[in-house]
Amino acid sequence: GKEVVIANAIIAILTIGGQQLFSFFTFSCPCHVGQNLIYGLAFLGVPALILLIVGYALNNQTWRLVMGKSSHFEREMSSNWLLKCKLLCFVLCSITGRALVAPVTWLAVTLINGSYYICAVSEYVPVHYYGAAPNVTAAERSRILAMFPCGQLVPPELARARDEVILLLRYQSQVAGWLLIAVVVITVFLSYCLASCFSPLSFLHFRYWNSYVHNEQELFDEATEQHSRLYAMQNVRKFFGFVPGSENVKEIRIPSLREWQAISGLAFLKRVDKEHYDYSLLHDWALKERASGKYLRIDEDP
Repeated sequence: GKEVVIANAIIAILTIGGQQLFSFFTFSCPCHVGQNLIYGLAFLGVPALILLIVGYALNNQTWRLVMGKSSHFEREMSSNWLLKCKLLCFVLCSITGRALVAPVTWLAVTLINGSYYICAVSEYVPVHYYGAAPNVTAAERSRILAMFPCGQLVPPELARARDEVILLLRYQSQVAGWLLIAVVVITVFLSYCLASCFSPLSFLHFRYWNSYVHNEQELFDEATEQHSRLYAMQNVRKFFGFVPGSENVKEIRIPSLREWQAISGLAFLKRVDKEHYDYSLLHDWALKERASGKYLRIDEDP
C-alpha cells in the first residue's frame, strides 16, 4: 500500500543521511597492511547488520510471529503441513523484505560512494596496475598500496599510480553498488508480480481487503486504548475514591500505608488462573482488597 511505500522511502532517505554523516565524522582509513580490509568491511557490514536487526525488531509482524500461541485456526491447519509452511514463508518473506530496506540502502550508498571499498581492497590491487618501483618485495608493495587511500602518505613519484588505482577501485565499487540496486529492484518487481499472479483475489477485491485490514487495525487500537483506560479507571477509582477529570467530587479516599506499599515496587505480569492475568500491582490490589478505609469530604478543612 501507499503507507508501506512512503515508510520505506522515509527509511531509505534517513539511511542515506545517516550514512553521509557517519562517513564524514567517523570514517578514517588506517592505511596500514592488514587493517584496511578489516576496517573497510566493518564499516560496510556491521551497520548494515545492525539496521537489519533493527528492521526485524521494529516490525510488529515479527513479534506476532514470535509471541503467537496455538489457536483454533492453527490446530485445524496442523493437519495441512504444506499450508502452514506456505503461511510461515509468506510472513517471513514479508518481514524480511521490510527489514532489508535500510541495510540494502546502506550498502548501495556506501558502494556508490566508494571510500569504504577503496580502503578495504587497496592493498590487493593486481600488480600490473602498480607501475612504479617494480623491484620492491611483495610485502613492501602491499605496504605502499595500503597507503594509497591516504594521499598525504604517498610519495610524490607514486602520485600518478595512486590516482590510477583509486579510479579503478572507485569504478569497481560504484558498478557493484548500481548492480546491487538493479538486482534489488528487479527482485522486488518480480516478487510483486508472482504474488499478484498467485493471489486468489482480484485487483479490486485485494484493494478492499487491504483497506479492511487497515481500518480494522485502527479501530482495534482505538478500542484497546479506550477499553484499557476504562478498566484502569475502575481500579484508580477504588484506590483514590474518584477518577481524574470527574466533576463535583464529594469525597476522596485516603489510602493506608499498607496499601501504598502493596502497589509500589516492581510489577510483572502475573497469572491469576487459566484465563486471567494481573497487569499491575494496583490491578492486583483492586482485585483482592475491599475499598474500605478512611474517606474525606473535600469541603472539610484538612
